[in-house]
Amino acid sequence: MSGQIEARLSELGIKLPDAPAPAANYVPFVRSGDLLFVSGQISQNAEGLVTGRVGVELSIEQGQAAARDCGLSLIAQVQAACGGDLDRVVRVVKLTAFVNAQPDFAQQPEVVNGCSDLMVEVFGDAGRHARAAVGAGSLPRGVAVEIEGIFEIR
Repeated sequence: MSGQIEARLSELGIKLPDAPAPAANYVPFVRSGDLLFVSGQISQNAEGLVTGRVGVELSIEQGQAAARDCGLSLIAQVQAACGGDLDRVVRVVKLTAFVNAQPDFAQQPEVVNGCSDLMVEVFGDAGRHARAAVGAGSLPRGVAVEIEGIFEIR
């Protein structure tokens, strides 16, 4: 690790996971011009998949941690797309997040802050982004959160 963003990750004590391989017939990211579209990253950590419905089996805080895990995978995918150089990130443009929850659950924004806060911690003002936080009745493999991202890169 040698760039400013890598130094920031180290300062924060963050070790990125390996960029997850796609689970089906799609690619992990697509670059179009200066925009990098990263496929949805599901909540997983070193122990495995983070599953369950937020507000039922998982607390808001556990949901936030699951969203943060998605954010770490997003950054790992961006790092892979940029040949290892996260300093190529100009801006986090938009995140679209899905939270596995009951129909009456209404705290998706608080859950997704787990990822949004991470983007600002890592990228500073360039990490501030547009966002959608949507409730879902189920997600792939029963995960708690899935988040996709759009990044502007040099």
